[in-house]
Amino acid sequence: MVASVVTTRRRLVDSAMTLFTEQGFESTSVEDVVARAGTGRTTFFRYFPTKEDVVFPDHDGLLAKVGARLATGTAATARTALAEASAIVLAHYLAEGETARQRYRLTRTVAPLRHRELASVHRYFRLFSGHLRAWLGDEPDAALRAELMASAVITAHNHVLRGWLRGEIDDPEPALASALDRALSRLPDEPSGAPVTVVVTSGSRDVETVLGEVRRALLG
Repeated sequence: MVASVVTTRRRLVDSAMTLFTEQGFESTSVEDVVARAGTGRTTFFRYFPTKEDVVFPDHDGLLAKVGARLATGTAATARTALAEASAIVLAHYLAEGETARQRYRLTRTVAPLRHRELASVHRYFRLFSGHLRAWLGDEPDAALRAELMASAVITAHNHVLRGWLRGEIDDPEPALASALDRALSRLPDEPSGAPVTVVVTSGSRDVETVLGEVRRALLG
């Protein structure tokens, strides 16, 4: 049953995207799409409330996955949580393949679709900034910092995604990791788990004596 649902949805999306490319978004009707897909109007509207909905991924489902990953994060693991949540979104688009590229070309030329895409980006911004705000707690300017970092994460992700969609980036996953390193440079690094040794000494002691104490402390 699940496989059948996925297959039918995929067939409708593929048919719609092909028709939008061939004859334009405005000139393509739902009737055209269902005829190409070999289904009926009732089936189409079971999956997509409007013709516009067939263009976009299932953002509700994707946001739920991203939110679930962010929900396991803490202030100490913020960098990893943000990076892995961003990677979930990128992986979804990569799995779509040519459909994602068709959507990119379409939203560049059809203003209502572009506006809707921007609205979906804002949903991700609210999700990321909300978790960041919680992680930052009572730190100074926490609300501002959360919004700035959420914007940086989304900008880094979208920069890499657009590069892949345009055929300028062949290997987007490491490119995303690199972009996020820059975006999250103001977040503290996560602890490595290695013990930290602190040696307190007076300024009058010579360097060799201090180094000897450090070596003994490290060697246990």
